Amino acid sequence: MARDPVLTAQAVDFPRWYQDVVAKAELADNGPVRGTQMIRPWGYAIWERMQHELDRRIKDAGAQNVGFPLFIPMDFLEREAQHVEGFSPELAVVTYGGGKRLEEPVAVRPTSETLFGHYMAKWIQGYRDLPMLLNQWCNVVRWELRTRLFLRSSEFLWQEGHTAHATGAEAKEYAARIYRDVYLDFMVNVLACPVQRGVKTETERFAGAINSLTCEGMMRDGKALQMATSHELGQNFARAFEVSFTDADGQRQDVWTTSWGSSTRMVGGLIMTHGDDAGLRLPPAIAPVQVVILVVRDDPGVGEAAAALERELRDAGARTTVDVRFDLSFGRRAVDWELKGVPVRIEVGPRDLARGEVTVVRRDDGTKAAVPVTGAAAQVSDLLGTVQEALLAEAAAFCSRNLVEVATLDEAREASRTGFARISWRILGAEGEQALAAEAISVRCLQTADGDVPSDVAAPDLMAVVGRAY
Repeated sequence: MARDPVLTAQAVDFPRWYQDVVAKAELADNGPVRGTQMIRPWGYAIWERMQHELDRRIKDAGAQNVGFPLFIPMDFLEREAQHVEGFSPELAVVTYGGGKRLEEPVAVRPTSETLFGHYMAKWIQGYRDLPMLLNQWCNVVRWELRTRLFLRSSEFLWQEGHTAHATGAEAKEYAARIYRDVYLDFMVNVLACPVQRGVKTETERFAGAINSLTCEGMMRDGKALQMATSHELGQNFARAFEVSFTDADGQRQDVWTTSWGSSTRMVGGLIMTHGDDAGLRLPPAIAPVQVVILVVRDDPGVGEAAAALERELRDAGARTTVDVRFDLSFGRRAVDWELKGVPVRIEVGPRDLARGEVTVVRRDDGTKAAVPVTGAAAQVSDLLGTVQEALLAEAAAFCSRNLVEVATLDEAREASRTGFARISWRILGAEGEQALAAEAISVRCLQTADGDVPSDVAAPDLMAVVGRAY
């Protein structure tokens, strides 16, 4: 018996709607160990698209991929006090191996700054070895108490970049480059997700960092989701792991390091930025399948016409598939593809073909149009760009409507019920931040008056973006 495709409405229960979409669009399932997740083929295909787009940008920025161990000696973590303190509540530690208690317990990596620091100390000798720009795609474990698929799981997939530089200025510029040319470009131009740009406060920044640049997305329930971060680590890890180099004058210097990362949390952000009451709505740039050709009936000539259209679309560069699952009703198949968020659906049936037409359906706004078979592939290829732009514009308009300029803490509290508030950091300050935190409202970032990343984190005229977060 077919499963019920109906989702809980966002307005009725947004968390339940999210869980329904993850389940019914066949994105992920709960793993056998509490807090873990099993990413299903459609969800993993979306992640692979994310990997592809991010990896290309990371390599364009000069970084090379590496693979580091899953296990970390505990003494590595303990060398950087702020780092171990920041991760201690989430740390998973292995105490048994090979059937006996280990003499030295090992941590399952929550992140790899300490491993990279250890090996950079071995690999970096002189200034010609710098900059060292490395990235890895891997899994990490953080023993979360409250978990939700994609958003906060005990084990998740991500990329983490780690770099070493000769000067603080070079490290600062590279962290900004990753933030700008990798993450911001990807969020806006691929995911069609507008984000608040800025830096973390001292309370919110990454453990051991001197500055954290962040991309903060607004979900359709008005809550914030941290989508990606880029950190300046100063010389904290360099000193802890003795990562130094001989400069051109023969003097020994500590390196300056950065780290930066994004994870499968972005899949959750994608769902909650664009999804509607019918399921996912995928921007064409990230969709594993951009166009599905739905064959209405197995009548003579219909399958051949669909196959020809598929070839034309693929030749035009569109990711396309043909649905000929005739054991399922046409309506059920259409609903399945709507749930999965495929940007464009082409319905090919004997009646339409008799008129020399096919029906083209946009997932973003639901509009349908009869299009001549001749030239349909070219028209649909152009339509993909239109859908991408429309989803970005819609998300940006939503964020703009729900970002309120306020002047008091009470106004910030009220605005945070439905979205973000922007308030002068001079008015809010560390005391105000602490007061809001007691009510589960956090400072998502500090930014300039025009909404950009500040070049001086101590500037007196910064604005704080505050809101409730995942």
